[in-house]
Amino acid sequence: MASNDVQKVVPFEGSKLSKKEQIAHMFDDIAGRYDFLNHFMSLGVDVQWRKKALKLLAPLQPKTLLDVATGTGDVAIMAHHMLKPEKITGIDISEGMLTLGREKVAKAGLDGVITLQQGDSETISFPDATFDAITAAFGVRNFENLEKGLAEMCRVLKPGGKAVILEFSNPTKTPVKQLYNFYFRYITPLIGKWIARSQAAYSYLPESVKAFPQGQAMCDILHKVGFQAVTCKTLTFGICSIYCATR
Repeated sequence: MASNDVQKVVPFEGSKLSKKEQIAHMFDDIAGRYDFLNHFMSLGVDVQWRKKALKLLAPLQPKTLLDVATGTGDVAIMAHHMLKPEKITGIDISEGMLTLGREKVAKAGLDGVITLQQGDSETISFPDATFDAITAAFGVRNFENLEKGLAEMCRVLKPGGKAVILEFSNPTKTPVKQLYNFYFRYITPLIGKWIARSQAAYSYLPESVKAFPQGQAMCDILHKVGFQAVTCKTLTFGICSIYCATR
């Protein structure tokens, strides 16, 4: 799957807005119901996926961490508990998601450690080699320009630093593949319509996963933009993948 294929998949077909603008509007719209739906639709397994991804950073003992497409800050907060960095910065283009994330950070008493700020993941506003580690959970699939966003992540990572990317993938084995496709294509949009009141957002989800470069294709792109020692590990019958790479 080519990296530009995923750029063509947008939440609102026929809209004159760019994909980036559509994504921001979509997440602003569903922000209040996003966390609940994540846990509900994955039966809570998404929490374990995040933990497994963060465990890969434990040997590095990062002091500074950037969480790209941080959303409501779940990974940033979990990273604090698991890795104890001195400073965690989360960036996202959706102010609606960030507002909820800041409330969660404040409630946890982590304002001094975690900063969530609006930012474009494809033009990250930090100097080269700023962070020891970078995380991105279920966000790179939404980049307007995947290679540009990944290159930016590589740029702001310190030499020897590590990036961990968690993303949905398509199972390939029967019968998981058939069950997954049915659930994602028919059930997910209905849940989105009933609970999130946004069928468009949860119709976009399976289409964006289908178009996203996976496995070796994604590893090749990570190599292309400058990462080294790239690995891919599938989780839960291939429903999710963890990509790990160093600069």
